[in-house]
Amino acid sequence: MTAALTVDNLRIAIGDTIVLRGASLEVQPGEVRGLVGESGAGKSMLGRAALGLLPSNASIVSGRIAFEGRDLLKMSEGERRSELGRRIALIPQDPMTSLNPVKRVGAQIGRLLRHHLDLSKRAALERAAELLTEVAIREPERVLSLYPHEISGGMRQRVLIAMAFACNPSLVIADEPTTALDVTVQRQVLQLVERLRQRHGSAVLFITHDLGVVAKICRSMTVLHAGRVLEEGETAEVLAHPRHAYTRALLAATPRADRPAETLRPVPPALIDQLWSDARRLDWLDVARPA
Repeated sequence: MTAALTVDNLRIAIGDTIVLRGASLEVQPGEVRGLVGESGAGKSMLGRAALGLLPSNASIVSGRIAFEGRDLLKMSEGERRSELGRRIALIPQDPMTSLNPVKRVGAQIGRLLRHHLDLSKRAALERAAELLTEVAIREPERVLSLYPHEISGGMRQRVLIAMAFACNPSLVIADEPTTALDVTVQRQVLQLVERLRQRHGSAVLFITHDLGVVAKICRSMTVLHAGRVLEEGETAEVLAHPRHAYTRALLAATPRADRPAETLRPVPPALIDQLWSDARRLDWLDVARPA
């Protein structure tokens, strides 16, 4: 079976600084894979590389990114743009800033549908109302007429999820979509993503720093630190029997509802120092290795 997404030995630099160091992972069709790590690990950089949305000062040094077996890095700009938003979709991190503040919700969803599905303006608005109903937004016609600042953060995130699944994508990259939400809304959003994933049969790369979220929604997981993959496998197995010291440290630092009295232990500074030392050593070896 061809993977929905294949990232193979990907190296990315910002200026002279390497931020992804030979990262590799696969997301199978219909699978939810968690990509977990602390802030600055390179999670969002990997996801945005797959989407072709890297910052202007970032460059891909080496590696391969394939969507359903096709190398995205070898596609023309036109070919890649035709896949994005239609067959590869993004649920962005911040619902407060990801929608255009001067465009009504209906206009933003409608533009996406008209562009990718070639619908008329009226048909696009009708489909937009159906999409809002799918994500459990009441009075969808009224919400379509509102500006983003007139709806709550949770509703904005539902709008973004509706837009991500609007064109029945094969792959959805969810970039920390629950970070800015409270716990109650977070749970609703996770349930919504899972329901839509099942309905559309989409694969999902779920980027997060929260191991609790990974345990709830992801069948498999990849642990990233300093741009390196340290561990991966089935979620239940990794959480029950973590092999890498960093994964064990992350678990020890994660609050658990079933152990409210347990003292949390921060990730040991000595371990972080060692991991960064290993990462820099690999950078040096890669530069020093003869061509």
